[in-house]
Amino acid sequence: MLAKRLAVIGLGLIGGSVARSLRASGAVGSIVGFDPDARQRTAAVELGVIDVAADDASSAVAEADLVIVAVPVLHTAEAFAAIAPALPANCVVTDVGSTKQSVLADVRRVFGELPGWYVPGHPIAGTEKSGVANSLEGLFRKHRVILTPHAQQAPEALAKVRALWELCGARVVEMEPSLHDEIFAATSHLPHLLAYSFVDTLAGIDRSGQIFSNAGGGFRDFTRIASSSPQMWHDIVRANAASVSTILAKQIAELQAMQAMIDGGRWDELKTVFERARNAREHYLTQIE
Repeated sequence: MLAKRLAVIGLGLIGGSVARSLRASGAVGSIVGFDPDARQRTAAVELGVIDVAADDASSAVAEADLVIVAVPVLHTAEAFAAIAPALPANCVVTDVGSTKQSVLADVRRVFGELPGWYVPGHPIAGTEKSGVANSLEGLFRKHRVILTPHAQQAPEALAKVRALWELCGARVVEMEPSLHDEIFAATSHLPHLLAYSFVDTLAGIDRSGQIFSNAGGGFRDFTRIASSSPQMWHDIVRANAASVSTILAKQIAELQAMQAMIDGGRWDELKTVFERARNAREHYLTQIE
């Protein structure tokens, strides 16, 4: 038994999916959840994602031995401040935030230090949909989960959170928070920024209606993530602004170089870029298979 009572703070896609996954594993007893949106609380109970919907965050964690904080990253401090007075002794707490340096700073601000029972985490899984109604039992299966343990980390808390994610079918790896933020600025945060920017650019062009109505599969594939929650991605980019800005500058320089190749008729150079990019992606695909 991983936990007799699991508390989930934030009943969206990720929080709901963790609850579904752990319930299916049979490794948790009762599941209590809280979300500031009453509609999410009601839906979570009706869908069987949680057993009980608490009226506030503190009562949700009052008898829990494992807590998952699954709130937008800019609301981390608010969520931890709300649960702090009611956390039982020996309770383990983890989060699912897409940025780690900002989350660690928020937790440190609330408690004055990084508590040993707190384990920073980030599941690398999701969809462009949001809300508990879109949560999935198998969302994390065969996906990575990044843990970024800190200097005050209690080994037993780290082991418990690792076991949590392994029960969900995930592959757990550990890394430094700063490295995490650099990697995901490049592989997750920047792609969302580019998808939003690309669609916004086309929407502002004359005859945009004709452009969208004649778009093919490539357009749908490239822009799928622009259907993600704007508020969530605003928060993520803001929380990881320095890392995102650094990789965005490199991307802008690359695009400007490609524009110069096109304007100068340097087609062999452009083809070389395409080939280099294709080869890099094919190599990446062999690594994750």
